[in-house]
Amino acid sequence: MIDDQAQTPDPQPPTPDTFYVTTPIYYANSAPHLGSLYTTIIADTLARFHKQKGSETYFLTGTDEHGVNIERRAIERGLAPQAYVDDVVRQFKESFAQFGVDTEHGGYDIFMRTTAAFHYQGVSRLWRTVRAARTPKGNEPIYKNFYEGWFCAACAAFKTEDEYSKPESDEDAPRCLVHLTALDRVAEESYFFRLSDYADTLIELYEAKPSLIQPEARRNEVLSFLRSGLQDLSISRLVSSNSWGIPVPDDATHTIYVWFDALSNYITAIGYGNEERETVAGFEKYWQHVTHLVGKDILRFHTVYWHSFLLAAGLPLPEVVYAHGMLLDRDGRKMGKTLGNTIELDILHKHFTNDAIRYFCLREVVFGQDGRVGYEAMIDRTNSDLASGLGNLAARTLTMINRYCGGIIPNGELKEADYIHARRAGVQPDALELASTVELARDQYVQLFESYQFSRALEVAWSIIARIDKFISDAKPWELAKDETQRQTLNVVLYRAAETLRWLAVLLAPVMPDATDALWRQLGLSMDSTTHAHRINPRSLKWNGLTEGTKINASEAIFPRLDKTKIMNDIETDITSNQTAAPPTETTSAIAEDKSALPSSPASSADALPEGVASFITIDDFIKVEMRVGQILTAERVPKADKLLRFTVDVGESEPRQILAGIAEYYEPETLIGRRIAVVSNLAPRKLRGFESQGMVLAASVEGGRPVLATFTEDVPNGARLK
Repeated sequence: MIDDQAQTPDPQPPTPDTFYVTTPIYYANSAPHLGSLYTTIIADTLARFHKQKGSETYFLTGTDEHGVNIERRAIERGLAPQAYVDDVVRQFKESFAQFGVDTEHGGYDIFMRTTAAFHYQGVSRLWRTVRAARTPKGNEPIYKNFYEGWFCAACAAFKTEDEYSKPESDEDAPRCLVHLTALDRVAEESYFFRLSDYADTLIELYEAKPSLIQPEARRNEVLSFLRSGLQDLSISRLVSSNSWGIPVPDDATHTIYVWFDALSNYITAIGYGNEERETVAGFEKYWQHVTHLVGKDILRFHTVYWHSFLLAAGLPLPEVVYAHGMLLDRDGRKMGKTLGNTIELDILHKHFTNDAIRYFCLREVVFGQDGRVGYEAMIDRTNSDLASGLGNLAARTLTMINRYCGGIIPNGELKEADYIHARRAGVQPDALELASTVELARDQYVQLFESYQFSRALEVAWSIIARIDKFISDAKPWELAKDETQRQTLNVVLYRAAETLRWLAVLLAPVMPDATDALWRQLGLSMDSTTHAHRINPRSLKWNGLTEGTKINASEAIFPRLDKTKIMNDIETDITSNQTAAPPTETTSAIAEDKSALPSSPASSADALPEGVASFITIDDFIKVEMRVGQILTAERVPKADKLLRFTVDVGESEPRQILAGIAEYYEPETLIGRRIAVVSNLAPRKLRGFESQGMVLAASVEGGRPVLATFTEDVPNGARLK
């Protein structure tokens, strides 16, 4: 659980009239994942929140579609680059539609693509504008030179010595520490951006206006990076090494490389360099009121690089760049396919509602910090906060209005003659105390939301739920209904509970649009665009806004309670099915591409395989498997499982791992204690007979099917990696 009380400095709120929010444009070399969904949900919620307050909003998400890595992926799959990125974009759009953050569901205004024609025009204009300018030190911002260095195509960046692993021999290339892939030695002519001339200017800007980069810890990281000195940035590639990109204006031998191209999307999308886009969106209208949401791993590019490009072009800087943390698994490890600890979007969509997912992302993970997430935590949060919290309050209130008031919103005022009866039931005759409590919580909620403290804001909203739950429990409407003298007290209790639900529907509309829609309808309120919860400014809410005599609609659970055991079992089955299913083909009938310009595929080497080898793999396939030395600390048989042994194994981590192996027929447990074995340490955990196995032991299969454990004759430390 993350500390929800962590303070975050308040950035300057945007103007009330205009709000522009962007996610990063996601690199189109893989399918969407939880990280891309997380940032998009945050941006979607912010856009809805500001729209609700009356601001004209514009919400951008999209894909970064150029670069050598894209070109290579396309060739590997036998596709033209455009056809390849078209298919990736299709996957993103379909996924975002499933989770309700697309245009049709009130989400993004543009799915930005860097292959759009207007983007080419805007980037070309930006390049020419920057090239014609002068740096703060009076130099040309763009110049041509020669560069040689180790380059990671996946990161789209050159790597310094502390950013790659040292090769074991001079013949091997070093590997990127992020992607574990071999680096390319790039030595070619390139255009450079004179980034080194902007360090002092940026330091002055960030110190004068701290709100430009949030949260504070991330701003300090950027300042530290700037104070260490900047190197000039290569911003082009020769067409001979990367043809998949935007041509450099007036030099057809070069293409503009990733960051100058990709970062420019935030201005080209709203009309920079293209009159048609300016008419559709509005660069002058939106640009100075933009909030960039980015992961902390790309903060440097969105501040140091992007701000320098903008300064060179004479353009205003974004209102704020807010860097969120990483999503980690329950053990605090970064999620990734290599570790097998990802949350699969298809499984997520199958077992949880969109609103439950949105709430979890905003409540469980403190924005700006790393956060641990998992299916089990999502079930627990859904049941505790949504089913037992908001859902239960709505159900009990509306059920009692149906039962005791004929489904009609009752009168919420007490006459003086009824004061004594109300006090006897512990109900204040005047609603002022409750109304003031709710109003104060509303003000705190809005202020926290405006300062990106979503988790704390929702905590405040749930304090309202707890307050009204206690109010109902103390007043005991079911007892009041038995006493005719308490009839009006009963009406007041139910009115105040229903009115609180109306306020909650307005406050929570940006967070859970579907559930608040349902709650609004159940309260019998109008779904007209001007009177709907999604269009009511929270600050304009007034107590007693619920009209007496309104007919409520049938009450249905907005958040049914989840069966944790069943869902976790189903999820485990789904994960296993996903792992064992044959990989889908990359080319589908929906993709139409021209393969005539592609290099011919290498001849199949299947006939040349050594005897007993089913197929070749590449070194990149092999390096995905992480194997470590482990020492068996304990070993025992698993009850009612003839073939299973359960080990605790020290693999050099802070805690030993539990690993199950089907070798009980061949080994006595006590003979294995102390033995050093080879362990696959990045295998996704699986449950077997109620026990979680956190890895796999390696064994050789010999004639007769008897497994022989792979062990070591020399002394090697626990946790040593096998290479």
